Amino acid sequence: MQLPRIAINNFQFTLVVLLLLILLGAVSLMTMPRSEDPQFDFPAAMVRVVYPGTNPVDMEKLVLDPIEEAIKELDDIKELKGDVEDGLAVIRVEFLFGSDPEEKYDDVVSEVARVREDLPDGIQFLSVEKISPADVNILQIALMSETASYHELKLQAEALEKKLERVSGVKRADVEALPEQQIHIRADLLKMQALNISLQDLLNAVRASSVNLPGGHALAGERRMTVRTSGDFRDLNQIRRTAVVSSPAKVIYVEDIAAVTQADALPSHEARYNGQRSVFVSVVQRKGSNIMAVLEGLDEVIDNFAPKLPQGMSLAYVHDQGISVDKRLSDFMNSLLLGLALVAGITLIALGLRSAFVIVIAIPMSVVIALGWVDLAGFGLQQMSIVGLVIALGLLVDNAIVVTENVGRFLRGGHDRQTAAMEGASQVGWAVSSGTLTTMLAFMPMLLLQTGAGTFVRSMPVTVVLTLLASLLIALSLTPLMASRFFPTNVKKEPKLLQWIEQLSQGPYARSLAGALGRPWLVLIISIAMFAGSLSLLPMVGVSMFPKADKPMVLVNIDAPENSSFEQTKSLALDVEDILSRYPQVVSVTTNIGKGNPRIFYNEIPKRQVPSYAQLLVQIESGDDIYRGDFVSSVREDFAAFPGAKVTVKELLQGPPYEAPISIRVLSDDLALLRSQAELVAKTMESIEGTVSVDNPLAHRKIDMHVNINREKAAMFGVPINAIDQAIRASLVGVNAGQFRDESGEDYPILVKSLGEAQPQVDDFENMMIRSTNGALVPLPQLASFELRDALARLQHHDTERMSRVTSDVSPGYQAEAVTNQLIVELESLEWPEGVSYQVGGEQEKRKESFGGMGQVVLVALMGIFAVLVLQFKSFTQPAIIFAAIPFAMTGSILALLFTGNTFSFTALVGLTSLVGIVVNNSIILVDYANQLRRGGHKLKDAVIEAAVTRLLPIILTTLTTIGGLLPLTLGNSSMWAPMGWSIIGGLVVSTVLTLFVVPVLYLLFTPKRG
Repeated sequence: MQLPRIAINNFQFTLVVLLLLILLGAVSLMTMPRSEDPQFDFPAAMVRVVYPGTNPVDMEKLVLDPIEEAIKELDDIKELKGDVEDGLAVIRVEFLFGSDPEEKYDDVVSEVARVREDLPDGIQFLSVEKISPADVNILQIALMSETASYHELKLQAEALEKKLERVSGVKRADVEALPEQQIHIRADLLKMQALNISLQDLLNAVRASSVNLPGGHALAGERRMTVRTSGDFRDLNQIRRTAVVSSPAKVIYVEDIAAVTQADALPSHEARYNGQRSVFVSVVQRKGSNIMAVLEGLDEVIDNFAPKLPQGMSLAYVHDQGISVDKRLSDFMNSLLLGLALVAGITLIALGLRSAFVIVIAIPMSVVIALGWVDLAGFGLQQMSIVGLVIALGLLVDNAIVVTENVGRFLRGGHDRQTAAMEGASQVGWAVSSGTLTTMLAFMPMLLLQTGAGTFVRSMPVTVVLTLLASLLIALSLTPLMASRFFPTNVKKEPKLLQWIEQLSQGPYARSLAGALGRPWLVLIISIAMFAGSLSLLPMVGVSMFPKADKPMVLVNIDAPENSSFEQTKSLALDVEDILSRYPQVVSVTTNIGKGNPRIFYNEIPKRQVPSYAQLLVQIESGDDIYRGDFVSSVREDFAAFPGAKVTVKELLQGPPYEAPISIRVLSDDLALLRSQAELVAKTMESIEGTVSVDNPLAHRKIDMHVNINREKAAMFGVPINAIDQAIRASLVGVNAGQFRDESGEDYPILVKSLGEAQPQVDDFENMMIRSTNGALVPLPQLASFELRDALARLQHHDTERMSRVTSDVSPGYQAEAVTNQLIVELESLEWPEGVSYQVGGEQEKRKESFGGMGQVVLVALMGIFAVLVLQFKSFTQPAIIFAAIPFAMTGSILALLFTGNTFSFTALVGLTSLVGIVVNNSIILVDYANQLRRGGHKLKDAVIEAAVTRLLPIILTTLTTIGGLLPLTLGNSSMWAPMGWSIIGGLVVSTVLTLFVVPVLYLLFTPKRG
């Protein structure tokens, strides 16, 4: 290995190169984007359609089916899901990972645009949104007032919205929970009946007068002038004085038969913050920006805006992601610094002050250089990249320890500093390089993981790989260079820990190893038995996906009976709000009636928007998982029998989104069979111990009023069927008749509807009149009868097939995997009619997808590491010997997870995958030195004993420093990262102990006596 010699002989050049790399890293560290979670695009889109007054079956036929038929023709679709409720359809399409998110989003937009003309004319709202984890509201502001009108709140909210959007790094700001402002023309049906005027007459008159048709242009000499015609209505009096019926005798104006007012639309989303009526202003950060810098700019705008609010209005922070980002990054940085201190302390005690200085100085240099490379790779500073640094912390000093210890050994052998540095570093150069490469290969295949979990954790392996690469560069250049300058020529006294380890290696370890080499097959049998025994403990450990998010907030969902009015749901939400506010742990309660809270967590996307639904965001005092779990259990008990509604509590989950921990998709195109079987599945799920908040969408029933049109009578009176439908819709929901533009340039839709209560009433049917083809008005009751019918409240599709998604949460102390497996056993014993099937979703589906990908990652990593070892040792036997450490790493991981009470989660599997590269390093060091001794003339047994005894010190030190670097993160009680830490620590301890005996035994048994 020539690099150490080049570095020492070219002192100035080496320093200049390293300083440039450190400078680049320092600049990147100051400017690189910061966020709470990884910011990445996701190949998925969501289509949302609002068509008021339409039942689920009609929404399915008129809206859902046409859009799904168009979208399903696209390539690379992974999953297509559709949900319909009264007046709402939501279609979510997810494409295969690796697809271009922008391209796929554009494809969905194009397909929806292509079928837009086939959709009903009365659609109030249609949007296509890109589902991106980065599009999370980093700030949610509540603009509160009990006295100001929504119009006044709108003016202030939109003024704040515009100011916030000007802040650098802001992608957009949105105003929510603000009812749409409309111009209402409320027709007096009785008066119109007396005057022989129909709703259609009124509608036609307003439409004809609100058409903004450009006049064109005309020439006046050589001048060209644009001709402006009547255009839109400019004030409400123009609407009032619009003629509906004109005759020589009299003119009937709009104001004669209707009231014209500017008013709020029917409520669809009303919000409150800590008991006060509110409007929300939320902010989305631009991808690649620094969240702390963005929030600093937003705070400045808000601080200047708040004092200027009118009397009676106030402003409050509902959600500030900067607080959790600052806490999370601080916690991780503290773990990093504590790990650094532990590593420094271990090396100081073991190797002395000068050696410790040479080793520890490599840590900040490697970290800074690596962060520069991470920034160039397009990743920011967030929890995943910092965890990557923490994992790499203990590993990056391994190289420096091996090099420094070998240089020290040469010094103790009587060589001068420069010779000891060059020869000591060169002797272990290839072993260090291949060891680093094998560790990097364990992480690199994770970059190819084409799953949601793989995308989420991608910045972690990138950070580890780049940090290890930087550490190798430092270990082979700066470390021997500093050793040649700082180490004493004569080592008079070794540190006590070093003396103790050397005594251990020369005494008890050497004797134990000799005994093991004398009974090699017994050692192998015992080791294999330990490995097999640990595998039998795996069911006791259990498996899981991602843990609950470490956030002091929960969501409380209220599902009122499907026929509940908006006001009834609001009343229920206020009761729930009042109960929650009594808990001493609660800091704030944000209430959303009719819709979910704006998106404040990367995998929690608001889905429902119906009058019978409400969602409360409850912020609680910071605490650990047990504290939050106790609160959630208490709230669930309080609302278990809440009168008038189903109240469920949902904790935020890490990782890719899924509907619920336990989810069963019951599929059938036969609606009756689907309903009965879904009900049976729900009852079975409720009978399983550990399930809570079981939900079956098809069990939600409602009462619809059906208008049975007598077609014979309609034909007799000369009334078209579509005229009846349009008259009913105009009377109940209202029909758009044009646009009104006020003095400030704001546009408002003009709605023609019946006069009466603020909300449509059943009695309105009695007064509806329909214009026949001969001009006569016919009362609606003469043409139709009315009856109440039981109807579906919701319908769902999965890959265009009808479905009912039966879901359940998991009680504290239960594992979703175990409960799901028990449920599957029960489902298999049920009778499934022909044409009905089921699929398992939820956590188990996502876990299998992610774990299956990780299995491929481990296989690729093993193949890559084996190939590198074959190239290094020019043998197939010795790489196989080195691989013996890997099964024992699994043994240690299983035992550590079992004793600490953690499940085998995705992050624990990441830790096990990391071990594949970490644990082989010790074996590489041992086998490589044994080969060198044999080439020097040692006999096989003598060579393996001397190699094991000599390399015991660096093996113990590298193991201790790796554990020391991980301990602060592992002991931080993070449900996300503690399993990974324990997995690595347990695997490293057990594999190190067994490697010190098993690898020499295998080397003795399977290495040829000569060669």
